[in-house]
Amino acid sequence: MGEASRVPVRQLGPGGPQVPLFGLGSWNTWDRMEFDDAVALLRRAVEAGATLFDVAHYNFGPHAEQARTDIIFGEVVRAAGLARADYHLCGKLWLWEYPTTTFESQMTTSLERIGVEKADSVVVGDYMSPPDIPAVVTDVNDQIAKGRFDVWGVNNWVAKDLEAALAFADKEGLTPPSFAQLKYSIARRTMAEGEYYGEYFKSGKLALQASDVFEGGILAGRKFPERKIGADPGGIRDAIREAADKVAEIAARHDATAAQVAIAFCLANPAVANVLFGVSRIGQLEDNLGAIELAAAHGEELRTELEPLWTDRGVNADGSW
Repeated sequence: MGEASRVPVRQLGPGGPQVPLFGLGSWNTWDRMEFDDAVALLRRAVEAGATLFDVAHYNFGPHAEQARTDIIFGEVVRAAGLARADYHLCGKLWLWEYPTTTFESQMTTSLERIGVEKADSVVVGDYMSPPDIPAVVTDVNDQIAKGRFDVWGVNNWVAKDLEAALAFADKEGLTPPSFAQLKYSIARRTMAEGEYYGEYFKSGKLALQASDVFEGGILAGRKFPERKIGADPGGIRDAIREAADKVAEIAARHDATAAQVAIAFCLANPAVANVLFGVSRIGQLEDNLGAIELAAAHGEELRTELEPLWTDRGVNADGSW
């Protein structure tokens, strides 16, 4: 593809802000880079308009990692000379230890580690047992009232819990979730496009924040990534590895890379507010930027070509893992 375009923006759901189509994740990213390289990458991302950063404190839950990636991100921002107004910070609130570990304490810890006073948006997610939905919505709104962030979304929620949250917020006059951060890719489409979540996206009641779009790198051509990658609901990863060969063939026909095709597939879905990906080199970012032009020119065509690679039909449709 030709020279990459500046990253456009879309609205992060009803009442949400305008956000860039591209967001850079923090999991296994900033802590894998040389510091000066991270500073250069961050500056280039902001210059290109990829100004949303998904930054979490990962030392929670059954797989706590004792990571420093959020601390490093804050250090990189300061070294890059960026003002707080230069970027959108999307944080995380975890439900694994909630309510023992409160949202108040989580936000305090997270903001202090990054070195800022507030986030812009927050994703509430990942639980092993059904949470107290009224308490979650109430406590999230308490943090909004305290100026910790402005809007919120859900991550990996069972659909019935999302429905309960929307209903409770409406009944109580509280701020509802405006977006859902879900696994979404060429191969893993059922949860985002199926009957449970799909209607919220089609109606515009929620925006979709697409994560794990490369399936840990597999769909971008790295079939056996060396780094830790995300969960595999439905146990379909071997089938996704097989699909990766076809993605590469389709990319070659479009004079594009597999990574660009994987992103362009997501961008061609109007429900997608932004796509999250991790990059650890400027070259990866530059390549990903080329997906904007690819999606604009061939988005619908690509979705038709990629339809046979939908691997998880019927798997995890309602968000149950």
